[in-house]
Amino acid sequence: MKLRIEHDVFADAVSWTARTIPTRPSLPILSGIKIEAKDTGVIALSSYDPDISSYAEITGDVEEAGTILVHGRLLAEYARALPNKPIDLTVEGTKLDLQCGSSRMVMTSMPLEDYPAAPPLDGVSGVVDGAAWQHAVAQAVTAASTDDTLPLLVSVCIEINGENIALMATDRYRLAIANLTWEPEDPQISARILVRASRLSDIAKSLGSVGNVRMTLDTTGRTGLIGFRAADRQNVARLIDGDYPQVRALFPDTVNGYAVIDRLMLLDAIKRARLVVEKNSAVRLSFSEGSVVLDAGQNDSAQTSEALPATLTGEDIAMAFNPAYLQDGLTAVDTPFVRLSFTSPTKPAVITGQPEETGSDTDEFRLLLMPIRTYS
Repeated sequence: MKLRIEHDVFADAVSWTARTIPTRPSLPILSGIKIEAKDTGVIALSSYDPDISSYAEITGDVEEAGTILVHGRLLAEYARALPNKPIDLTVEGTKLDLQCGSSRMVMTSMPLEDYPAAPPLDGVSGVVDGAAWQHAVAQAVTAASTDDTLPLLVSVCIEINGENIALMATDRYRLAIANLTWEPEDPQISARILVRASRLSDIAKSLGSVGNVRMTLDTTGRTGLIGFRAADRQNVARLIDGDYPQVRALFPDTVNGYAVIDRLMLLDAIKRARLVVEKNSAVRLSFSEGSVVLDAGQNDSAQTSEALPATLTGEDIAMAFNPAYLQDGLTAVDTPFVRLSFTSPTKPAVITGQPEETGSDTDEFRLLLMPIRTYS
């Protein structure tokens, strides 16, 4: 193999492909990146792990076609540190010779015959707007658990019914649902699958900014994979087995009232309140006509109280919440105002976005939040 390629093109593609290589791979061979140079001038870079794989195509001046497997993270770090000059890659025996200007590195290859082949991805495909997908995933994962002993709760449930997609996640204390649409090849598709939240988030971030994303879903259950492709890059992730709970039923059918507050104003107040609360302590929100009062801190070191303008529909009410969960939820909403709907101080509240201070809220994103019982 012998080729020349522009530095920025190569360094970016290698870094993107290497980012899904696990820090501690289950097998040493899985720390590699496979580089395949074709006579057509296409250079394919791929990494594989049983949970997630990455594939990218770039173009360069290929003098001799060939394939080699080398340590992925080392190659990515070295490529990023090189000067902005063309890079020459040459394979001599079991060595990869990389030269860029006056810099040169020789890497020993890894045995290609031991490298597993990525499983085929078959199923129903469709196209989703990359930016909308990235935004919806970011909203949903705010409520996903980080406890690896609960595989269902560290996942995002993707529920597909025709052109509608709902992304759901919960850690038992909060529940997020983000809705969006896509253009499936099969308009009658119906599926409910689970993908690890951290994987889904990483993929959405890496592909969401390059335009439309083609999503391919294994509806047969043979491979248990889901794939995402944008431009010349593709990620394939393994699905998680299990039956996700029917969480939609947790949202109340009716509410006794709601308050509308300026989102950024409330978010800033929550951030200030978090500075004085102890771990696992709550922030108390007391709603009355025209205002909401935030109280935080119950020790001798620091306390805070702050009143903000709010529009209340219903009876006065006081509720207490985990301030970190409140901050996450307010950050996930993207409208100027938020609506907090409630039934009673001890029952879950629902946070939704609202474009204007008066009018209706939106259903693109809903967050169910469990209150904290306090004793005063």
